[in-house]
Amino acid sequence: MTSEKINRNSLNIDLPDGCVLRPATPQDSLKILWLVLKDMLDPTQLRWQQFWVIESHKQIIACGQLRQFSDVEELGSLVVSRAWRGKGLGAILVEHLIQESTKPLYLECLGQNLANFYTRFGFIPVDFSALPTSIKPKFGISNWAKILLKIPVIFMYRREQGTGNRKKQSSPYR
Repeated sequence: MTSEKINRNSLNIDLPDGCVLRPATPQDSLKILWLVLKDMLDPTQLRWQQFWVIESHKQIIACGQLRQFSDVEELGSLVVSRAWRGKGLGAILVEHLIQESTKPLYLECLGQNLANFYTRFGFIPVDFSALPTSIKPKFGISNWAKILLKIPVIFMYRREQGTGNRKKQSSPYR
């Protein structure tokens, strides 16, 4: 498969040769869990139905999900395998998940470097007190870690959502 040029929000990124962005399948569940655990992310709310993956030669090399809440969505579990970092795959996934979103989008990240990364996509920092009620239980433990342990957790928000192409389960990045 040849690489495709992706142009969104001033990004100009090539999907590497042999890579495909696709919706996750039940067979991907353990591979997604492994990626998330290796990156020391929260493995408690992984639902393969909400994930998109990037694979190279039948190996999952990146993943991310849109968690559904009553009135918002969360961009979460974004992981790129260490060997594939620096090639724009995280940006491709973020752009795609934004496009798939149908509600205001929230995320939590660790540290200013990640916050700067997400700012490129229109996310802005938001205080825990300003989060919608539906997402506060999910982000509550992180907020306590921020307060008690001084862990640099940053909550972020993106008002504009995508077009919600989720129903057709296809991607322009094939």
